[in-house]
Amino acid sequence: MTHFGIICPAAIGHLNPMCALGRELQKRGNQVTLFGIPDVRSKVTQSGLDLQIIGETEFPIGTLEQKYKQLGEMKGLSGLKFTLSWLQQEMAMLLRELPEALKAAGIEVLLVDQISTAGGTIADFLNLPFVTVCNALLVNREPGVPPFSTGWSYNPAWWARLRNQAGNFLIDRLTRSIRELIARQRELWNLAPYSSILDFYSPLAQICQLPPGFDFPREQLPSWFHYTGPLKDPSGLEPVSFSSISFPFEKLTGQPLIYASLGTLQNRIREIFQTIAEACLEIDAQLVISLGNPNSQESDLDLPGSPLVVPYAPHQQLIEKATLVITHAGMNTTLGALSSGVPLVAIPITNEQPGIASRLAKTGAGEVVAVKDLNISRLGDAVRRVLAEDSYKQNALRLQDAIYRAGGLTRAADIIEEVASTGKPVLYRPS
Repeated sequence: MTHFGIICPAAIGHLNPMCALGRELQKRGNQVTLFGIPDVRSKVTQSGLDLQIIGETEFPIGTLEQKYKQLGEMKGLSGLKFTLSWLQQEMAMLLRELPEALKAAGIEVLLVDQISTAGGTIADFLNLPFVTVCNALLVNREPGVPPFSTGWSYNPAWWARLRNQAGNFLIDRLTRSIRELIARQRELWNLAPYSSILDFYSPLAQICQLPPGFDFPREQLPSWFHYTGPLKDPSGLEPVSFSSISFPFEKLTGQPLIYASLGTLQNRIREIFQTIAEACLEIDAQLVISLGNPNSQESDLDLPGSPLVVPYAPHQQLIEKATLVITHAGMNTTLGALSSGVPLVAIPITNEQPGIASRLAKTGAGEVVAVKDLNISRLGDAVRRVLAEDSYKQNALRLQDAIYRAGGLTRAADIIEEVASTGKPVLYRPS
């Protein structure tokens, strides 16, 4: 038995795959403890994992809802800046509190979300092996791949590489204070300085929720990088959800179903929900809109066409019934739809969502409407095109098969247990 520790942001899109992974390791006889702020207590407890609360001073109860509200109203660069500031605040807390908490708990191996950038340094300080888990879009850099936060398409031309370099320069400026904080802490702990941003990630195994074929072409990933596909419980149920909120399945009409969700973070931009409702008015389908916020009052949304609007929906169950999913291009919604062979229309809003959407467009499994270009006509045309043209469905089914063959949760847990037992890099073996 190994005692694994989990470090990840408090957002549901990160907690769900990490908790699913933790439960799989737990089923195999291991002990798993997630370290999180007070607001995750109720969410993680229902997953069945052990929980160790940290950060009570900086992140008292109610902090998460306040930050969700702020981020939920933002788009583009402002949303990215807010997220980076939030992550830096969390990182400083982790560097102060987590080492002692990990030692007290007797953690032997760390599972570190890729955007929890303090995790690798803490593991080095405690001489613990760690595995990087890319729950959001992987941020591993190389010259031919556009920065994660852009909607740029892949192009091997020289000018595209210069464009990518310029984009990464901007990201470096935005994240400089985070890198400086890590550098100071490594010096304080007498650890060797990082020579590259790639040093932040595990030298033993890096696990990514993307299936092979969804990412842009890569040339410089380490041999211990694994595209496992989504980290989902085989039951389809999400470990972290709002089970107390029932969904009115009896109101489904049997028409083709369009399921629209902007996730749990970018979910307070009402004009987008308004546009979705108006764009679907003339389409012979039932529109279901999840506001992604259990505290929402759907009755105060006066949307045309009488769509079925709920504060929160059983995500995967609705996707399974859907003919089309309209999404902000969050990782879990996108992969959830593709896991069920359902094509998408993406409206990326901020953070890594434009990068996920550009990969979706590359695969042909969906259409993308940039939020700056969003209007009723453009969105309606995209929805009708995806519904009418069979190629979108066929490409979604192709990716469904790739996800199945990638191994998912079982493969990821195998890799992690191999790291724990050998302490050596686990090399990628294509299925």
